[in-house]
Amino acid sequence: MEYPESSLADLYDPLTIPGDLLKAHQKLDKAVDAAYGKRTFATEAERVAYLFELYQKLTEPLMAAEKKPRKQKIT
Repeated sequence: MEYPESSLADLYDPLTIPGDLLKAHQKLDKAVDAAYGKRTFATEAERVAYLFELYQKLTEPLMAAEKKPRKQKIT
C-alpha cells in the first residue's frame, strides 16, 4: 500500500490527491472513455451519467424478463 497513513477521503480530495494517483485515474478514465465509445467528457459527472445510461440500456431487457409473470404449473 503506497499511502498507508491516508484515508480514502484524503486520497480522493481534489485539492490533496497525490499526483501519481491523479495521473493513474486520468489514464484509467481515458481507457474507459475509449472502451465505451466516447472520447471526452466535460466533467466527471458527465462521464458517470453516460456510463449509467449505458448500464441502464444493457440491463433493461434483463429487468423486463424478471418482471414477466411466470405461468403456474397445474398438477
